[in-house]
Amino acid sequence: MFNNTNVDGSGATKVALLFLVFLLTLPGVVNGQTYRKGQHVEPAFEGWRPNPDGSFNFMFGYMNENWEEEPNVPIGEGNNFSPGEADRGQPTHFLPRRNRFHFEVTVPSDWGERELIWTLNVNGVERKAYATLKADYLVDNMIIASETGSLGAGTSSPESRSNLPPVLTLEGDSVRVARVGEPISLSTHIWDDGLPKPRRESSNTSDELQRRMMRPPSRVTVGKVNGLFLSWNIYRGDGKVSFDPPLPKPWEDTRTAANSPWGALWLPPEIPQDGVLEIKATFDEPGSYVLWGRADDGGLYHDTYVTVHVSE
Repeated sequence: MFNNTNVDGSGATKVALLFLVFLLTLPGVVNGQTYRKGQHVEPAFEGWRPNPDGSFNFMFGYMNENWEEEPNVPIGEGNNFSPGEADRGQPTHFLPRRNRFHFEVTVPSDWGERELIWTLNVNGVERKAYATLKADYLVDNMIIASETGSLGAGTSSPESRSNLPPVLTLEGDSVRVARVGEPISLSTHIWDDGLPKPRRESSNTSDELQRRMMRPPSRVTVGKVNGLFLSWNIYRGDGKVSFDPPLPKPWEDTRTAANSPWGALWLPPEIPQDGVLEIKATFDEPGSYVLWGRADDGGLYHDTYVTVHVSE
């Protein structure tokens, strides 16, 4: 047994140093660790909101612990909901890092106190998210804006309370066919009310860039630049899809120059006056894909989807 009555000042210092070395050998205790690949995906229940017809929407997201790996997990034992149908429209392709309010599952008005459980097994690690209609998890637009970083934690403003989500409309069929290596056009129309007002113009001076790079963090929660943008990404499908022109990331990449609204120097892209954006999508493998489009004004969002059957 260690007897502290026998330790002088020098001995106490040695003990303290040994304890520090011990802490440094424990993964993640002192230094947070991040990974490019090989880690699991943590499903997240973000909250619920009511629908006009009396039903409810459970809102889900996830944290992919990898910075580069984008796992594909088919519907089944490793990616399912319970009770009831295993397939509730969840993604099978997982983008890097934190993706909040990624999709919603509708449950009937008589759902009551039951739980809806989303199970994911990625890289051999199983995780579950438990959705419930408990009052503490009720979500409104202010919570969405706050959680995604448009607002500071627990704050609001007349502008944010007046904000309406953008409206994203896919022009043409919601089911398409394509061939490997041959781009298809995704024409989308975006409408937005102009709120919240963009915090930044579409260009930076060198002095402004320097100030932003040297500015310390101003909030304890994740920060996001307000400004309307469109993103397209894989929602389901095993191959890779390239989008032209490159689009902002919908996930929280806080690195500088990462083309992410959560990045330090990100600028909102120019949106045509007519609100129509033409995007080319090119597939590198045959198969069936679901592509996910999101219009995001910084505070709120609107999603659309297109299914593409790709042949050789």
